[in-house]
Amino acid sequence: MSRGGPLAGVRVLEIAKVWAGPYAGKLLAFLGAEVIKVESRANLDEMRAYGGADIDSAPYFRSINQEVLSVQLDMKSDEGMAHLRAMIAASDVLIDNLRPGAMERSGLGYVDVRAIRPDIIQLSIKMYGRDGPLGYQTGYAPSFAALGGLNALVGHAGETPAGMNIRYGDSTVGAAAALAIIAALHHRETTGEGQFIDLSAVETLSMMVGDSLFAYGLTGELPQVTGNAHAAMAPHGCYPCADGQWISLAIADDREWRAFCATIDAQVLAVDPRFADSAARIANRDALDATIAQRSPEWDAEAMAQALLLAGVPAFRSQSSLDLIGSEALWALDAYRMVSDAKGEPRPIIGPGWRMTPDEASITRGAPLLGEHNHLVYSEILGLRDSEIDDLIARRVIW
Repeated sequence: MSRGGPLAGVRVLEIAKVWAGPYAGKLLAFLGAEVIKVESRANLDEMRAYGGADIDSAPYFRSINQEVLSVQLDMKSDEGMAHLRAMIAASDVLIDNLRPGAMERSGLGYVDVRAIRPDIIQLSIKMYGRDGPLGYQTGYAPSFAALGGLNALVGHAGETPAGMNIRYGDSTVGAAAALAIIAALHHRETTGEGQFIDLSAVETLSMMVGDSLFAYGLTGELPQVTGNAHAAMAPHGCYPCADGQWISLAIADDREWRAFCATIDAQVLAVDPRFADSAARIANRDALDATIAQRSPEWDAEAMAQALLLAGVPAFRSQSSLDLIGSEALWALDAYRMVSDAKGEPRPIIGPGWRMTPDEASITRGAPLLGEHNHLVYSEILGLRDSEIDDLIARRVIW
């Protein structure tokens, strides 16, 4: 049944694990596509085992597989592969982020897949893409960020680079994959042609540091880690407050600086020659940060942020995950959607950051149980009888 949305009627087959590929699938599902995740008990998505009570209750998996269907299939058997090819024939898009060469060894390279469905769109996520001298290498999101140049730019001066975690690397790659697929669907709509999309995770992350990539050639200065510092603002950063809270400040000009000093009742800072104007504050950034950090532990982060905002100073309390789930503003924006799974458990999820009018896709289902949609796929899409499905289960082709 169609859930509406601009991608209603598009079927996506996802042979993907962990985060980048499934994140692309989730975004497409949020746009109305029917996304079918191919998995098996013998070859689980690792995210099903991260931090949960069982394979259907892992937080990581639940967070990136909403509105996705799960079908079980033994890809190591000839019979299983025959059914997989039938699924490909009935799909518009095929996503994989398996190890380099795995799809080709399984007879699912683009030439093979195009023989099954000539107008198929196949997207393959690899660390360095499929081709080239490093195409054989594989890795996870922290590898993408390190090789793509992000890690070297994250941290504080004189310290070990802090690096980027899995969410940033994989989510950025997954979003790029979804964008490429939408472009390919548009291309197919206008020309009738399918496409193969060879997505390099390292190159995608390198796109995020373009200014630093070329800075040395233009300025002669090698980019360095700068913590929370901003080239044109000071103070600019996070400062400790009472009860373990933090406040974020971003002061752009002298007016905001004077308003800040008045609000925190620190006129002595306003007349300090080290902080007299924007140029002086930037030149004495470290002393400025240290001075504010000496005062800020006395503040209630939320109350001070509100007072500063009323004075026209950009300031916000840094929010935890618990703060976010309790945010009345985010609930009012429909940032959270209530979904339920096959167990009938209702829970909130983080919905898409967009609003579409008209025809936004409905989002009501949580992440699938393993094999939850076996009958839907094998019966309604592939046309198998119940007795045939039972036989496949008994022989562990579906397992």
